[in-house]
Amino acid sequence: MSPRAAQKQQTRHALMDAARCLMDSNRGFDSLSLREVSRAAGIVPTGFYRHFHDMDELGLALVDEVDATFRDTLREVRRNEFELGGIIEASTRIFLDAISANRNQFLFLAREQYGGSQPVRQAIGRLRQQITDDLAADLKLMNRMPHLDAAAIDVVSDLVVKTVFATLPELIDPPAASLPTHLTPEAKMVQQLRFIFIGAKHWQGLGLGLDSAGS
Repeated sequence: MSPRAAQKQQTRHALMDAARCLMDSNRGFDSLSLREVSRAAGIVPTGFYRHFHDMDELGLALVDEVDATFRDTLREVRRNEFELGGIIEASTRIFLDAISANRNQFLFLAREQYGGSQPVRQAIGRLRQQITDDLAADLKLMNRMPHLDAAAIDVVSDLVVKTVFATLPELIDPPAASLPTHLTPEAKMVQQLRFIFIGAKHWQGLGLGLDSAGS
């Protein structure tokens, strides 16, 4: 990489870091202005356009970044699933370690899945669906629930991923010291995932109507 290309990449990363740092003060991405992000990155506003067309494109770059981090984490979780037999607690710990090491990235993901930028929300929605599809493929490959067809496994995978995404805001910061152990975000996520997988083992799939399922 040439010195000029390296400098351009460094400035691009500085803009992304600046946006994340500004959001760390409890602000949403859509509240940030191009000028203040540029100022925080140490460049003039016109320099912003050498790297991004607008703030939405910067937001999409932030989604791509956390996508890569998320997928690296999931690869480690998959290794744990296949080699250690699917220990939920261990997999949760891997995920929490990734959040701790990349707090600002996951803070952006947790907050902006419901944020004001439609392009960013849509990109996070696509990321969530890709992760769901990957999990469904893994569950089918592991054949842990042979009584369920592909459509039912898709539903289970969707529930697992939505549970993780919904818990993200609670996982970002350490819980209050006074919180009972069984109510900490980590403990709740472990129990919720265990509940989903135990339930899936006894679920008869999508063929049952509501009346039959409740009887």
